[in-house]
Amino acid sequence: MSEVHDNDISVLDVSPIRSLLIRRLVFFSSVVTLTAMGTTIMADILWHQGMLFLEWMLLGLFLVLFANLSFGFCQFVFGFLIHLVRRREVSISDSLKKQPGWVPLPIVQTAIVLPVCDEDVKRVYEGLRAIYRSVERTGEIDHFNFFILSDSRTAKQWVEEEAAWVELCKQLKGFGRIFYRKRRTNINRKSGNISDFCRRWGNSYRYMITLDADSLMSGETLVKLVQLMEINPEVGIVQTAPQLMRAQTLFARIHQFSNRLYGRLFSVGLNFWQMAESNYWGHNAIIRLKPFIEHCALPELPGKEPFGGKILSHDYVEAALMRRGGWQVWLAYDLPGSWEEGPPNLIEFAKRDRRWCQGNLQHSWLLFARGLFAVNRLHLGLGILSYVGSFLWLLFLIVSFLLAYDFHNSGLSHIPTSGFAQFWSPEIVSEPLALFFLTVALLFMPKVLSVLCVVFQRDLAHSYGGRFRVIIGALVETVYSIFQAPILMLFHSKFVVLTFLGKSVGWGAQNREAGDGLGWREAFSVLGAHTLIGILAAGLCWWMDVILFYWMCPLFAGLIFSIPLTVFTSRAKWGDFMVALGLLKTPEEWSAPYELQVLNQYMNTVDTPDRLSDAFAPDRGISSVLIDPYLNGVHVSLLRQKRDGQRKSHAYFESLCHKLLKEGPDVLNPKEQLAVLRDAHSVSALHRQLWLLPSAQLNEWWNHALREYNLHAKKPFSAIT
Repeated sequence: MSEVHDNDISVLDVSPIRSLLIRRLVFFSSVVTLTAMGTTIMADILWHQGMLFLEWMLLGLFLVLFANLSFGFCQFVFGFLIHLVRRREVSISDSLKKQPGWVPLPIVQTAIVLPVCDEDVKRVYEGLRAIYRSVERTGEIDHFNFFILSDSRTAKQWVEEEAAWVELCKQLKGFGRIFYRKRRTNINRKSGNISDFCRRWGNSYRYMITLDADSLMSGETLVKLVQLMEINPEVGIVQTAPQLMRAQTLFARIHQFSNRLYGRLFSVGLNFWQMAESNYWGHNAIIRLKPFIEHCALPELPGKEPFGGKILSHDYVEAALMRRGGWQVWLAYDLPGSWEEGPPNLIEFAKRDRRWCQGNLQHSWLLFARGLFAVNRLHLGLGILSYVGSFLWLLFLIVSFLLAYDFHNSGLSHIPTSGFAQFWSPEIVSEPLALFFLTVALLFMPKVLSVLCVVFQRDLAHSYGGRFRVIIGALVETVYSIFQAPILMLFHSKFVVLTFLGKSVGWGAQNREAGDGLGWREAFSVLGAHTLIGILAAGLCWWMDVILFYWMCPLFAGLIFSIPLTVFTSRAKWGDFMVALGLLKTPEEWSAPYELQVLNQYMNTVDTPDRLSDAFAPDRGISSVLIDPYLNGVHVSLLRQKRDGQRKSHAYFESLCHKLLKEGPDVLNPKEQLAVLRDAHSVSALHRQLWLLPSAQLNEWWNHALREYNLHAKKPFSAIT
């Protein structure tokens, strides 16, 4: 068979369906072959001892774990082979090359939606500013509308978001293009927020581009995503491959570097067997709204949380439902200009995994749901295994310890019983070494292949600061990953057990700021059990078998030194030290694109202090909107107005207003403050009364706040200047 040109749909000169079948046959045959090789060697090793219950259990665990390892390895290998033959893999982006020239955008505008919940206001709005400026540079700003969809749960956060929105609109002249909406009730978290947008405005837009609070995308990429959807009317979702950015701590820098260095081959290999049945990751993607509204309504799972109730990890499910509806889902792995931020330290990383673990385990209900494609079931299963796998690894280690202990106490020696090895005639001693080297190859060869792809391309290596820095950075990342692996194993195992015990988890805002790093007390409270388990396991292993102890040293070291390792890598100064050496820097840091330059520039500026005194900071949200005429007008204009006859609990609001004036803001709890801010009549009436009532009829707190306001009243209040 002859090769075809890059513009053709498939790698081989065959029909697209046949090409996809050949791809998957080759890929999954490779996975099965590797799994069979490792499992056969492991079975033969156990066969010499006699196959009892523990041996069969160990073999079963090994089969699942080795299959998962082989799967990831094959993705990298196929990505490397495609890179090696220096031909472009089939991508949804290729369809743009088929067009003779510029592809016009549709008259119907595209909505860029940004759901937020108690996120850092400055980071959210400066990220949005950078995206807006980038779209302006393309000349296509008239085709995009931006929506900040807030589920924030405090009065202060709400008011700061509103003030930042109106100021951003003034600066960018974005009124009529940038919209802010505060949802009254946070139902079903982020997916409920998106659903609410679809119900209200979904019919007004053909496409929706979803972002996270830490997302950043270039205007060129946004325009290309819309063009791809126009050219490919059968496509429902196009997911970009976001790269990590703005890392400060050593932990974040290691993960950012590995994401950038290894992500390319992984994405190419992923696309090789997925093609039009790819996955959706919940952000930095474009969605065709009409089929999304028709097919992707999330079901409520049977029972209560953590396994039942509302679906937490909605993205995988929405991709499966879109495919069930007959629409394609693609990964635009080669489309640059898509970024996100990561957690600053290992503990924040684990907190995020705790939420994702519960969400992924919920997908067990959907593995056998009616009408789903086999590939989507595989996606759901792999998502579950990404956390259950750690628990299976822990069980594998425990069973191995039990077998070693049983053999140690028996005082017997190995009996050379005939097994599968008789067919290839290896020595008994060589089999464990063969299995060890095979496992090490599957673990570390993807990293080696990724480094080779960079160092043998001069321009690409130069973008990382040179070949030497690439190799040293990869070595640093590899050593750290060895220490991190057992820590995450215990974290994930704990999360799986807690979920099965019925312990649900909240879904709050993610901490992305480095700050001063983790304190020793916090690290000890979270990782003290890891350290204790590591010490006890190391002592037990030393007592049983010194040779086994030396083999297991990397695992024990990761657990025993988990506290200092986590504290050390949470410090920004060590990340800065690596930057000073030119290590762990990505190409976007050596030569920053426009969007990152704009974001970093504005994030590094110092805000003008708020108009109200810091003494009133805890209540600044409700006090600011009640005192400042400008903020009061903005807030009331964004509320849904109700006639007096439609207002419920009129007496309730009157009592809250009376308490607020007589006793000050701290008399109301957060829920009552939010209730007042949701009622336009109360907000307007309180503003008038604060400025018209005599001082004797107001609480001294308000009199002090009014004096502070008048003292600094040079221009209207704004959270961002």
